[in-house]
Amino acid sequence: MRTDEVFGISPQVRDASYVDRGELDSKLQRSLRRTKHIAIQGPSKSGKSWLRQKAIDNPIVVQCRLHKSFADIYVDALSQLGIKLTLSESKSGSVKGSVSASGDIGAALLGKIGISVQAESSRGTEKSEKHVGQDIDDLRYIADILKASNRRLIIEDFHYMSTDDRRSFSFDLKALWDYGVFVIIVGVWSETNLLLHLNPDLAGRVDEISVAWSPQDLREILNKGESKLNLNIGDNVKSRLVELAYTNAGVLQQLTLFTLDDGEIEEKTFRSQKLDNIDHVDSAAMEYADQLNPVYQQFSKQVSGGIRSRRNATGIYAYAMATIIEASDDELINGLSARRIFDVAHSRQDRIQFGNLKAILEKIPELQVDDQGRGLILTYNSATEEVSVVDRQLLLYRRFATVKWPWEDMIAEADAEGGQLDND
Repeated sequence: MRTDEVFGISPQVRDASYVDRGELDSKLQRSLRRTKHIAIQGPSKSGKSWLRQKAIDNPIVVQCRLHKSFADIYVDALSQLGIKLTLSESKSGSVKGSVSASGDIGAALLGKIGISVQAESSRGTEKSEKHVGQDIDDLRYIADILKASNRRLIIEDFHYMSTDDRRSFSFDLKALWDYGVFVIIVGVWSETNLLLHLNPDLAGRVDEISVAWSPQDLREILNKGESKLNLNIGDNVKSRLVELAYTNAGVLQQLTLFTLDDGEIEEKTFRSQKLDNIDHVDSAAMEYADQLNPVYQQFSKQVSGGIRSRRNATGIYAYAMATIIEASDDELINGLSARRIFDVAHSRQDRIQFGNLKAILEKIPELQVDDQGRGLILTYNSATEEVSVVDRQLLLYRRFATVKWPWEDMIAEADAEGGQLDND
């Protein structure tokens, strides 16, 4: 068995180091048996997708992107079932448009709910189907199709969706629940029961599962993995790995693999191998940070480009970003309050107003993403007025990489130009 079959980040579950943290597997299985929507929340790379992969076979998985509307979820989901959905109107609890089959599977599903297709004879013994569209004016049609498929709908990266679209979809979740369709929502948010904040009518209809890791939980990953590799990882090395993982299972997985590489341990051997030199961890962390450099250089480029495109707002955005990036690990993990950001930024520039600052914090997520709606590092929760780090790798990166962020230069430029701080 190779080390990369045990440790490392992977889209598929690595059973050799998978840990059922806090018996979440059985908790999820219990929720799946009940008439409930399920919300799985936790930081990026914390194991949310592994958790649902262990419990759910052959789901319909829809990935959210920034600027992707809640109605696009239905278009995407039905396309995976061989059904084309053309929307003419969509609002909370109501969907209007037409559906048609784009394949035999889609035709069969539409047939199950009473929408038929016509077949036309062609040359020889072959047949071609003419798929006839059917107008729909109720979310019930989509619910009936999803039920007929016997597959669970999973919405991944829910945090990328705008606040308005999240709220609209939360009202659809109530309607879907009434129709007997139970959805799994996966994403990153800091407050508990986000869906209930968006729509109180979901009370009693949603089970939320939080994927968070304690230091001991992370050690269990190392303990299980080393046993599969006939490996003895020293307690000092384990402690250092856990410390640098910042309570994140994905960071631990990748850092452990790099550490084993640095110690020239690549596969299981007959004789037990030992890894007890902490220098291997720090060397691996340096390499990890170096590999992350393009990610965060793109992040800084994307954010600074977005800031510069906002007329008369360069100063306040730059002061906010400087404060956020310089915040402590604990603040970014647990949530950095808008008030704390204001206090620090205002001490540097007394023209900054709290109301304007909160307004621009809501726009920080959209500054980060690329034209495909990907690349979120920081998120802002308007309900709790807190910024938190979505990607815990940022914390390791800034600890081991020499970084020159563009915010200070932008602050200097704004001050030189008279300190334009108007919100845009």
